[in-house]
Amino acid sequence: QVQLVESGGGLVQPGGSLRLSCAASGIVFTLYHMTWYREAPGKQRELVARIASGGSTNYADSVKGRFTISRDNAKNTVYLQMNSLQPDDTAVYYCNAKILMEYWGQGTQVTVSS
Repeated sequence: QVQLVESGGGLVQPGGSLRLSCAASGIVFTLYHMTWYREAPGKQRELVARIASGGSTNYADSVKGRFTISRDNAKNTVYLQMNSLQPDDTAVYYCNAKILMEYWGQGTQVTVSS
């Protein structure tokens, strides 16, 4: 019943921007901490950005100043605005929802290449 559906990935030139969306259903969205993770080729999954149920945020050092996480509780959706994209940002980006139990989306591919 719980679903997290990511969208917005694609191919972008270095320096470009993308906005990822994660639409949640089957949970009381307002109660959940929402997190974007990414998994690059040959690397372990890492936390990119998190927004807590109360609205506080934290970011990986590598994306601070470039990425912004936000949530629209009325739409049960969390966003990741990604600016000044670099080739090292290339990864599959996953949405995560957590209180104690965790739920994952299936990911959306972001490729940054010239």
